[in-house]
Amino acid sequence: MAARARDIGAVRSEAAAHCARWGAPQVADTVALCVSELLTNVVVHVGEGVPATVGITWCGHDRVRLGVTDPDPRPLPALPAAAPDAESGRGLALIDVLALRWGVAEGAYAKTVWCEFATS
Repeated sequence: MAARARDIGAVRSEAAAHCARWGAPQVADTVALCVSELLTNVVVHVGEGVPATVGITWCGHDRVRLGVTDPDPRPLPALPAAAPDAESGRGLALIDVLALRWGVAEGAYAKTVWCEFATS
């Protein structure tokens, strides 16, 4: 997909629908929130309209994995310390709290920011 702010709502809905179809409705809202955070990071830090791939994988009976890939191997995401009055900068901190774990898979020409969620 082309990473565009106007399309993030539709991707959120589709991510939640996947979780519900897999019998994991308890994580649907969390996965939807995190996919919007990761896609917003692509739009803000890499650019509006760049190609991005969203993958949601059922990992056995106890986890759902979300990954968002963009074509820029840099900048690598990090957990910043947002100022109390900052209007942005808390997306990865939110993912850090909501996910079992998260990380970045680096490639020569792309990166994937991924996170996993418990379904039980």
